Amino acid sequence: MAYTMAHHDRTAEGRARTALIAVGGNSLIRAGERGDIAEQLANTRRTAVAIVGLIRAGFRVVVTHGNGPQVGAQLLRSERASDQIYAMRLDVCDASTQGEIGYLLQQSLHNELAAAGLHLSVVTVLTQVVVSGSDPALANPCKPVGPFYSREEAERRRKQHGWKIVEDAARGYRRVVPSPDPIEIVEESAIRDLVNSGVLVIAAGGGGIPVLREGNELHGVEAVIDKDRASAVLAAHLGVDVFAISTDTDFVYLDYKQPTQRALHTLRVSELEEYQRQGQFPAGNMGPKIESALRFLRAGGREVVITCYEHLCAAILSGGGTHILPDASLPPKEIEHPVHHEPVLTGAGRGGH
Repeated sequence: MAYTMAHHDRTAEGRARTALIAVGGNSLIRAGERGDIAEQLANTRRTAVAIVGLIRAGFRVVVTHGNGPQVGAQLLRSERASDQIYAMRLDVCDASTQGEIGYLLQQSLHNELAAAGLHLSVVTVLTQVVVSGSDPALANPCKPVGPFYSREEAERRRKQHGWKIVEDAARGYRRVVPSPDPIEIVEESAIRDLVNSGVLVIAAGGGGIPVLREGNELHGVEAVIDKDRASAVLAAHLGVDVFAISTDTDFVYLDYKQPTQRALHTLRVSELEEYQRQGQFPAGNMGPKIESALRFLRAGGREVVITCYEHLCAAILSGGGTHILPDASLPPKEIEHPVHHEPVLTGAGRGGH
């Protein structure tokens, strides 16, 4: 008999199933949009529909999200108004956009829950994420943030602020900042208590606010943390049943956008690791999501689902999208590989895979 995915709203122990949903950037600002608040509200409402579908099925849910465009906009505002108001450090921009996006998601989820006749509290937790002071990434900034500059302006800002600047041959010069590895979620116990109380929690937005722990004190770091990596840490520490990553495609693909492209449906960790070694998942596309999926499963996680947000609820409940399971969870030679499907892209040029 071929392996098929069985989904239930409660575990074998009788408790409600839990899921952490890492919302992709295209769920907030779609390709071709300016990203104004009206557009973001419309997009978060569509994302809320999928999340509420899981809640109706009996799941308890934690939501995380990206913040790349919003942090870029916040930095730009800060820079352009720096002669009139105080400038904002990057960690403060991280915090500010957590609140901004959390508010939009929180309101959209509240409205969608009300429309479904569900009475559930929705809470955004401003989340700090501890990184190591000895992380090599802190000495090797590589994550682009903020606007593009001319060569002259970039050089002026490099001297004035001590920034590291890199050239993008097509668009100009841009600031790069460290992207250290997340090791601890400061508000983890509070998030766990809220989830156990039946609250729908939004947390670790944009990968969280990077902080260093020095003795008993925390101090902000001008850096950004990959959203999926921080989500994997939170999902593993909370012990959720499903870690779901929303992206631009309905499946993870091998030979992506090549004539030999084929979808991955249900597979083992060892299979995914082999595809990773083959270079199937570039760092700028699906790579961080695959690394995060493996991190969660290696830490004892049970299941990862990767798909587009339009299919998110159906994928978790009915087995669509790409499902990644620990090796012991799949009987040998009983993995079902349905026929190939073309990717569902939510907009050209997003680079979401």
